[in-house]
Amino acid sequence: MTAVDPDDPVASPALLADWRRVHNTIIPTAPLSADQVRERAGRNRLDVAYADGTPVGCSTVRPPDEETPAATVISRILPGYRGRGYGTALYERGLAHARTLSDAGVETVVLASNEEGLRFALARGFVETERYVLPGDTVPFVTLRLEEDTASGS
Repeated sequence: MTAVDPDDPVASPALLADWRRVHNTIIPTAPLSADQVRERAGRNRLDVAYADGTPVGCSTVRPPDEETPAATVISRILPGYRGRGYGTALYERGLAHARTLSDAGVETVVLASNEEGLRFALARGFVETERYVLPGDTVPFVTLRLEEDTASGS
């Protein structure tokens, strides 16, 4: 896996292009431009998972902000590569980083039509807290919170 660290101002254009390609394939309802990805790389940690040089997944770790005191971890794996451990590796790497950013818990966001992604999150102890639809979209996003963080009062 290769990370784009927001504290490193020179992100590889090829890495950002790979991250964007995976994101836009998995989230077709909210595709991002190259400029939007560069902007996100300036504030979030972006990772790309590769298998034999081919991008197979990506992740985002968002630090807390004024709207969400929890850190957010999102892992995405292309359908043909699911069930091989890439999602788990991205998730665990992202979760470890997220825990350094916030004591207020960890959240994730999954496109509601991604049933495999929802099952993945639920199997790791996340519970649904909200559904929302972006302007102009019809498929909701599902926000989930890591249950251990909810139970501990964090």
